[in-house]
Amino acid sequence: MKFENPADAAPTVAAHLDTFDPRSGNVIERAIFNHRLLVILLCLALTLLLGWQARGIGINASFEKTIPTQHPYIANFLAERSELSGVGNVLRIAVATQQGDIFNAAYLDTLARLNDELYLLPGVDRPYMKSLWTPTTRWTAVTEEGLDGGTVIPDGYDGSPASLDEVRANVARSGEIGQLVAGDMHSSVIFLPLLDRNPQTGEALDYAALSQQLEALRAKYQDEGVSIHITGFSKIVGYLLEGLGQVALFFVIAVLVSVAMLLAYTRCLRSTFAVVACSLVGVLWQVGLLASLGYALDPYSILVPFLVFAIGMSHGSQKMNGIMQDIGRGLSNLAAARMTFRRLFLAGLTALISDAVGFAVLWVIDIQVIRDLAITASIGVAVLVLTNLVLLPVLLSYTGVSAKAAQRSLRDQQAGQAQHPLWSGLSRFATPRQAVLALLVAGVLALGGKLVGSQLQIGDLDPGAPELRADSRYNRDAAFMNAHYAASSDIFVIMVRTPEDQCTRYNTLAAVDELAWRLEQLPGVEATNSMASLSKMASAGYNEGNLKWYELIPNEGALGAVQTRAPRELFNQGCSLLSLYVYLADHKAATLARVVAESEAFIAQQSLPEVKFMLAAGSAGIEAATNIVVEKAMQQMLYWVYGAVILLCWITFRNWRAVLAAILPLMLTSVLAEALMVGLDMGVKVATLPVIALGVGIGIDYALYVLSVLLARMKEGDSLVDAYYGALLATGKVVLLTGLTLAIAVATWVFSPIKFQADMGILLAFMFLVNMLGALILLPALAWLLLPRVPRKAAD
Repeated sequence: MKFENPADAAPTVAAHLDTFDPRSGNVIERAIFNHRLLVILLCLALTLLLGWQARGIGINASFEKTIPTQHPYIANFLAERSELSGVGNVLRIAVATQQGDIFNAAYLDTLARLNDELYLLPGVDRPYMKSLWTPTTRWTAVTEEGLDGGTVIPDGYDGSPASLDEVRANVARSGEIGQLVAGDMHSSVIFLPLLDRNPQTGEALDYAALSQQLEALRAKYQDEGVSIHITGFSKIVGYLLEGLGQVALFFVIAVLVSVAMLLAYTRCLRSTFAVVACSLVGVLWQVGLLASLGYALDPYSILVPFLVFAIGMSHGSQKMNGIMQDIGRGLSNLAAARMTFRRLFLAGLTALISDAVGFAVLWVIDIQVIRDLAITASIGVAVLVLTNLVLLPVLLSYTGVSAKAAQRSLRDQQAGQAQHPLWSGLSRFATPRQAVLALLVAGVLALGGKLVGSQLQIGDLDPGAPELRADSRYNRDAAFMNAHYAASSDIFVIMVRTPEDQCTRYNTLAAVDELAWRLEQLPGVEATNSMASLSKMASAGYNEGNLKWYELIPNEGALGAVQTRAPRELFNQGCSLLSLYVYLADHKAATLARVVAESEAFIAQQSLPEVKFMLAAGSAGIEAATNIVVEKAMQQMLYWVYGAVILLCWITFRNWRAVLAAILPLMLTSVLAEALMVGLDMGVKVATLPVIALGVGIGIDYALYVLSVLLARMKEGDSLVDAYYGALLATGKVVLLTGLTLAIAVATWVFSPIKFQADMGILLAFMFLVNMLGALILLPALAWLLLPRVPRKAAD
């Protein structure tokens, strides 16, 4: 189809209004627009059906979905999980007294009742629960008669001063100070391991309900003169799920911002309503399909519906703008809708496929929560092909736009033909001087961004839960734990598999002891605990507490005797698995990397064929494996997404120069986004990794719309400058509008109480803006560098 200059379009079109052939266009266009009523009825039926299905969408999370279950470390952990003592999904609940120490009857009574209520919560792994009141919490002492021991809370405890003194002595002899009991004796911890499924119902553990039950218990017992501090994965998820109400509020704000900006641009209520309605219908279809397929939303995928809405608004605005321009030139509603569909369908389809690919490549990351996000987003983008590329033009073929909006569009076209200052200024980037300047600036930004981005780290860079604000209740609780307990909640567990009933052999314990010593020398490692260290303590105890005997004795009988009094978390029932606990100061990526490197080096060197050292369990071990997977997946993901986008651009343009002009601005955005993450102290992790791919998939939309019109006009004989000026009038101003609208909408996420949503908002707003500027400034400069500058007709 010939792309005419705006000033010449109106009379040409008007002259053929009565002769528009409904049989023209390709088979897809004819199938849609020659059966418009059927298309609308089918879409209405789908909306009602999927809207009903959307009522059943669930919101929950799963511990196992957030970890890379196929990684060797996690595979080791899951294989030995039944033998380990609650080193996966664990809650630590500190109960602190407001006055005095914990050795008073009122405090211990409160602790006992809270302990009992926690024991009965659904999903608690009860055999491994531990507190001062559980029978697994024991003390051991050396007496004149040999080793003695018992439960910390004695059987005859009655709350009397004498029994309280006995409890105090038992705690001192238990070795639990710094672990279950704070060093200042003002608080103690209830250790609460959780199962991933409720054993009574077999259903996935409901983290929202569990969090509410914990908060109810906190409120109940804090009225009794204690303060309660709760940490653990399930509580983090609970806070995230509680914040989803505000996520919905930000979605509403984003919709209102989009409506306001689009209405200010069009000043046409009916067309604005049509664009917004079709985008919202796309979101509704997405949620309905997810519910039908048995998927649920989680804290990581809850933001995807907004991204689908944003993509729908971007494509819908382009279609609406094209129809408005054609009506302004004199076409009927139907003819304008069909001509716009004919011009922009291929570019829109390619852009949406690119968006879908940007989401789909997240499947390469072996973390189920990200794979679910990939499926969720891909379904959402797929339905936009129907709602925004098909349904929207059909609706506007009936409703059209207001007469004032059409007249204003015609005046804008005429004003644009008279060299509008903004579009004229932007078109200069297709001229030699400004193009070279833009390319030089882009080169400097790329070099600087690459240097800064090289410092990008994998994993968490902050203590506590980086998904939440530093001043959130959870992070205040985590700070309390770190300040009062020597045993950190960041635990790295190394599993040691031995032959049956041989876990206390001297050679095995000596190897465990050597590894523990090597790890204790690393920065960030606070302490270790294992059967080897317990055996050394027992050796000194057997010899009147003389620390000269604090050593492993090569005596199998003496070492085996320790097994009868050892805590169950250090070995399994068959004495074929040992656990080496490594307590870390934090879970920062650098700390985890040091522990992993030292452990791997030791495992490679150790020479006991019958003993197998395996990484890794514990919260820090799981996070270390996650960091390894994320680091590997980051490069893989970018290769796949750029490879797919390049292929789709090649299919669309069949011109390698045009492909480069479209792709290079996206690459610059990716480089600058990594530099921004460094500047904002963000690490690459499960919450931020998807945004990097999404920025590429969504960003290609802008380039495709601008470049498709630019190439078409050059094919008709326009010079590069004239072609780019025409592309700005046709699609560029909507690129500017949608870029600003979406950036403003997601920028409101900065005020979210959920920090990872705020981080995503900053990154997405940055990517929307930079991708938009890249399409309007860098793309024409690259076109000047790469594309022919002489009009084809003149060359012919």
